[in-house]
Amino acid sequence: MKKGINIWSFQGDAKIADCIQTAKKAGFDGIELSLNETGELSLAATDKEINDIKQRLQEAELEIAGLATGLYWSYSMTSADAGTREKASDVCKKQLELAAALGVDTILVIPGAVGVDFIPGSEVVDYEHAYDRALESIHKLVPFAESAGVSIGIENVWNKFLLSPLELRSFIDSHASEFVGSYFDVGNTVQNGYPEQWIRILGHRIKKVHFKDYRRQAGGLHGFVDLLAGDVNYPAVMDALNAIGYSNYVTGEMIPPYTHHSEQIIYNTSRAMDAILGRKVG
Repeated sequence: MKKGINIWSFQGDAKIADCIQTAKKAGFDGIELSLNETGELSLAATDKEINDIKQRLQEAELEIAGLATGLYWSYSMTSADAGTREKASDVCKKQLELAAALGVDTILVIPGAVGVDFIPGSEVVDYEHAYDRALESIHKLVPFAESAGVSIGIENVWNKFLLSPLELRSFIDSHASEFVGSYFDVGNTVQNGYPEQWIRILGHRIKKVHFKDYRRQAGGLHGFVDLLAGDVNYPAVMDALNAIGYSNYVTGEMIPPYTHHSEQIIYNTSRAMDAILGRKVG
């Protein structure tokens, strides 16, 4: 498995070029970037901007581990508003296009939500409508994924939707395409489940993996802690990943970054992942 770090682990105002350099110094194999509405790597990204990022990565001898986006929280595939659903599909198409240009094999996609507690005033959608809308949206996007040669990775998040590994497995399988799979987040399952069980059930459908840790006793967003400081049974997680033959990126997504000396979380995460992956630490 390869070791990556998500750009959200850095301070929000950090430049991509600086994040690439820090990730390399910390010993990562790759960095996972994010598509934004504006700024660097935005919906209006030009060929020159993409080539500049590729050059920065090449100079640092660092790979791009994946392409995520937070835009699906604003533009949901399950919204009652057809215009919002169309915007979500446009975001996904742009994500696929940029991923292909950057050489990424899988994008992170949030397939909508029934409700989102940590976003005040967010839309609440009937579960059955959310399922049907998400199914329809992803189905329409499959040809674009296949054409780009990039997989749509459905992430398990706190969206009150696709709440079990059995349901997520069925949702993925209903598309009958190798270009739809799971962007599995270890930490997001801990509040109401066990990641090693999800891994075994999802099996070959897992395209990418996020590493986080979570302490149930803390609860809510405050439950997310440094790797190895929470309740994730990482030896069991690794056994499950090895059992299904997973060999792609495992990417640390450390949210929120430290208040002070924020870069230190990148180095701490790298060392913790070395321990989890059984790598020798010099």
